[in-house]
Amino acid sequence: MTPFIAELFGTAVIIIIGNGVVANVVLPNTKGNNGGLVAIVLGWMIAVFTGVYITSSISGGHLNPAVTIALATAGKFSWSLVPEYILAQLLGAMIGALIVWVVYRPQFNEAKEASDKLACFSTGPSLRDIKQNLLVETIATFVFLLGIFFIKPAGIEMGAMSALPVSLLVAGIGFGLGGPTGWAINPVRDLGPRIMHFVLPIQGKGPSDWGYALVPVVGPIIGGILAAIIYLQFLQ
Repeated sequence: MTPFIAELFGTAVIIIIGNGVVANVVLPNTKGNNGGLVAIVLGWMIAVFTGVYITSSISGGHLNPAVTIALATAGKFSWSLVPEYILAQLLGAMIGALIVWVVYRPQFNEAKEASDKLACFSTGPSLRDIKQNLLVETIATFVFLLGIFFIKPAGIEMGAMSALPVSLLVAGIGFGLGGPTGWAINPVRDLGPRIMHFVLPIQGKGPSDWGYALVPVVGPIIGGILAAIIYLQFLQ
């Protein structure tokens, strides 16, 4: 398996499990309907653990452009590989979202609220304030990347055993900082599924809310770069 395929496959796995648990909780007539925040956070924790565990020895288990860009900013990853990794991550996120829709298509058809259908693909704020939402995503990703730098010295090989602390970090951020925006902390986790929401023939889906789409893309990138700078200048 090449690093490109590993990043694509790992990101698809994350979205299948992560967005799958959101669909299970949010959509009607599922076994997990109304499972709540705890179910969603635990689902995403398992998703990240699985994705990182199966890809860390091949690609470093980035599965997130914020991670890739932060490692490159810190000089721990080649900038020449950044476009390839981000493309693989985006394609993987799109494939993962497609699979979630295929699995839950009857439930999507029965859901009445367009906002519930969009929530199964992409993030959205609890209170819409673009500047505040951008700040939250930046801070959440800053904490995430700073934690990654300390879990193991940053590099392409994060190591399979780093999968558990990384996933616990994702869960902790979800419980602590996920309330305002849904803690994307990963540009393709939001953008890839949002693209699929836009293109798929989802019954009664409503708009894809492109007016918010830059927040979960730009915020994590800024947060990741800031974490790399702070780590390099003051903490390593």
